Amino acid sequence: MDTDHLIIGGGAAGCFAALTAASHGGRCLIIEKNEHIGRKLRITGKGRCNLTNNCDAYTLISKIPRNGKFLYSAFSRCSPQDVMEYFEGLGVPLKTERGNRVFPVSDNAADICQALKNALRKADVQIVRGKVKKLLLQNGRCTGAVTSDGKIYNAKNVLLATGGVSYPVTGSTGDGYELAKAAGHTIILPTPSLVPLVVKENWCSVACGLTLKNVRLRIFEKKKCRFDEQGEVMLMKYGISGPLTLSASAVLKNPSEVQYTGTIDMKPALSEQQLDARLLREFESAKGGILGNVMRKLMPGQLIAPVCELCSIPPDMRIGSVTREHRTLLIKALKAMPLTITDTRPIDEAIITRGGISVKEIDAKTMESKITPGLFFAGEIIDADGYTGGFNLQIAFSTAYSAGLSMAQAADIY
Repeated sequence: MDTDHLIIGGGAAGCFAALTAASHGGRCLIIEKNEHIGRKLRITGKGRCNLTNNCDAYTLISKIPRNGKFLYSAFSRCSPQDVMEYFEGLGVPLKTERGNRVFPVSDNAADICQALKNALRKADVQIVRGKVKKLLLQNGRCTGAVTSDGKIYNAKNVLLATGGVSYPVTGSTGDGYELAKAAGHTIILPTPSLVPLVVKENWCSVACGLTLKNVRLRIFEKKKCRFDEQGEVMLMKYGISGPLTLSASAVLKNPSEVQYTGTIDMKPALSEQQLDARLLREFESAKGGILGNVMRKLMPGQLIAPVCELCSIPPDMRIGSVTREHRTLLIKALKAMPLTITDTRPIDEAIITRGGISVKEIDAKTMESKITPGLFFAGEIIDADGYTGGFNLQIAFSTAYSAGLSMAQAADIY
């Protein structure tokens, strides 16, 4: 079967690239191994689909800790505002929430997938179910692909948009890495990003299931602060999760190889002096009471025992027996609950894959391979990832737009 543009992978990047190329008159065909397109897209944002982040270019680049500069051209061609305008043009009303996160008004990711499906049908983009087992390479150029059932697809251009290896149940199983490797590309070791962290301390386990809101998480590599933001942390049996933790994981190297420590500030709005004054007021109004009951006014009940244990202070101590030294220990604990990060959770629990096709081997403007002409890349398969908040889907859409536009222009030449 012949086509102008062959897209391998029917996720967010593959569909957007196909629609971009088709809008310039090219014939497009998507090969997708799942029964439906956009399977991973359906579960993003906890099923609500955090489509992008409604921010400016400077903020966008600052939220991409790995290879952000490589994406500058792609972001210039396709900004968050362009993505929002596009999907609203497809009939999906959008809204901007806290942190400039963009969602469909319906809070339903299926609406985004259906809009893409309708647009692909209208653009006459053919979707074939299958798994590509190898790329066709002739005279150093990529000219198509062969599926596992032996079908041959010839094309002027081929796009790899197969994703990474996170959430393998959605079809992201690393197939594209092997295809790219066979075409001469270097694969940066895939590791988990936007993933929960395993910690040594057991206080997280004691308070497992508790969500800490409006706290400040700091992560240090030796004495250098690598992450410092305020938000929400979830305490788990193995350590910590939640939005802040996921973002922190994006800037860390492999914690099993690099020593990281951290702290959680339970009261970031108060200085140690202000917190001491608050404690004294609470103690004054609770004369004759016990420490544990007073501490409930400052922290969730599940944390009282762990905090007191950390300070070596019995929670049933009478208020009249609490000394200034005791208060100092309690304040320091509240302002810096300790964390020793020993590892990340497995990659199949990660939202995004860090690593993939080396950006040194990809033209930043066109997303075409510098090694094998006719071969393009888009989305998570590229070694570029960002924080949580819609930034990774924006990477997918922007790189897909650049690739789709460039494929359409290249098709006029070959």
